[in-house]
Amino acid sequence: MNNYKKIAIAIIALLSLLVVLNIGLNFWINKQLPKIISDKNETPYAISYTDLSINLLSRTISAEGIAIIPKKRDTVVNEKLGIYSKIKSIEINDFKIWPILFNNKIKASSITINTPQVLLYKKTEKAINNSKSLSSEVFKPFQEIIVVSKIKLHKGNLKVIHTQTSQPILSINNINLEINGIVINETSLNNTIPFMFDDYNISGDSLYYKTNEFYHLTAQNIQTTNKDLKISKFKLTPEYSRREFTSKLSKEKDLFTLQLDLIKITALDWGFKNKKPYFNASKIAIEKLAANIYRNKIPTDDLSKKPLYNKLLRDLKFPLKVDTLAIKNSLLVYEEEIDFTKGPGTLTFNEFNLIATNIQSGFEQKKLKDIKIAINCKFMNNSPFKVHWNFNVLDKKDRFNFTGKITNLNTASLARFTKPYINATTKGTFDYLEFKIDGNDYNSYETAALKYHDLKVTLYQKNGSKKKSVIKSVIANLIVKNDTDKKTTTTTVKTERIPEKSFFNFLWLNVAGILKQIVI
Repeated sequence: MNNYKKIAIAIIALLSLLVVLNIGLNFWINKQLPKIISDKNETPYAISYTDLSINLLSRTISAEGIAIIPKKRDTVVNEKLGIYSKIKSIEINDFKIWPILFNNKIKASSITINTPQVLLYKKTEKAINNSKSLSSEVFKPFQEIIVVSKIKLHKGNLKVIHTQTSQPILSINNINLEINGIVINETSLNNTIPFMFDDYNISGDSLYYKTNEFYHLTAQNIQTTNKDLKISKFKLTPEYSRREFTSKLSKEKDLFTLQLDLIKITALDWGFKNKKPYFNASKIAIEKLAANIYRNKIPTDDLSKKPLYNKLLRDLKFPLKVDTLAIKNSLLVYEEEIDFTKGPGTLTFNEFNLIATNIQSGFEQKKLKDIKIAINCKFMNNSPFKVHWNFNVLDKKDRFNFTGKITNLNTASLARFTKPYINATTKGTFDYLEFKIDGNDYNSYETAALKYHDLKVTLYQKNGSKKKSVIKSVIANLIVKNDTDKKTTTTTVKTERIPEKSFFNFLWLNVAGILKQIVI
């Protein structure tokens, strides 16, 4: 036998061996893989499928008709808990053979999950109680079966349901995501986010999330990566009517209703470091915000001290930094009501535009730039109003500077606030009001210039707000100066802060003090 024949025989033998090995491996893996998924599955979940195929050449695994349910169920109350899921198909790419043969685990480059329908039943009304529950209920069980560095998910739906009410706590439809560079280990499972990653891209529709007893939020569309976030048609809606909300309060508290067309966050950097959250962004832009703030005076006053914004940001226990906050083409409405008999007093700020820069918490900071806020809007729908507001977060005296300028204010428009709130209306025009307030946590010193004409006051009877109090109105108009004789009148006022009241109450006391000095 010559050398060529020997080589040919050796090659044929080797190929035959490879074929036999391939057949053997294929047989063994086909036998072993179902055991990993079912018999040797030590997770709390039972996994089934209608079809499973393995291709050793391309090293791919595909499954169809997957169902995931908890192995145990609370038979006492017949209550569902944990994850219930149906998945159209799963594709696992570039899997490694040895972990399947010897470690009863699938290790692969990526997994693609198509059209998953996921229901997570929880005993509490919190979508995620804490990071440990997320680790123990979701990530750790499936880490025992499969390890991948990339996850793709197409057209998924998720609902988190409260078992006691059978109502959703969280739901989102048409979820598409891709997460790259995933690492899950014992260290990451103890972190607030139970896995590490390089980058992600997530989108979804029709978000619903019940934030707490009093509010739920919705959004039409969410798109986010590790660098930016965009949310459209966002709403924060109260769970209760104003009467119901007020009846549940032991102390005064504002009721918020918010909606906006679009929020965009750019150059986003967030996460957890040493189990503390951090949030950094280059810009947060909000388009067409409509915000309503309602307060009823029936509940008892909250007599706790209200810190100014310097202290609120200074005392935050985590890093926060936003270079620019921009609110455009928006509407702010504040309503305050003594009871439910007269309706609320209303103040409106429409065509509202705000630019704020250098927003930062004081956490571990020794020096910070001043936060600067510029507002341009129309007050009560017709009067141009401009504001410049500066303060420094690290200033422990909580000093601030606030300047405002309003022109061509028809005081009759204030009737929406003054009539239900203080039983009074006015006529006349503030041609020009400019004021500057230098304040701190205890008091303020303000200077102002005012020009007005044809000012008249009408007072109403307390027990019948539609009836004028003629005598009181005459006396009031004798006290009030009708105009400033076509001149600008200036004044200075010092105002003491009421520490149990908010910053905006402090501003109102300043403006009221100015008007009292000039008008009376």
